[in-house]
Amino acid sequence: MEKNSWADQWDKNQSSGKTKGDGESSGGGGGATAKYKEKVGAGLGKTKAAASSGLKKVKIGTSLGLNWVKDKYHKTTTKN
Repeated sequence: MEKNSWADQWDKNQSSGKTKGDGESSGGGGGATAKYKEKVGAGLGKTKAAASSGLKKVKIGTSLGLNWVKDKYHKTTTKN
């Protein structure tokens, strides 16, 4: 009794994992993998840029907030 993994249960193309008798893989869409990797790579570049931009905004906002608190504290402690 062979138990399928979770991914195998949902895979519609069950023959993609089979191999030919001469040891070569029988995957018919070799170019599709390269295309997918290229799209994922481009997406990761965009994600990295967005994360970098967001981090800069957080850093600037934090700096402004801390300076505001520091100024408020300074004004309340230096009253004559």
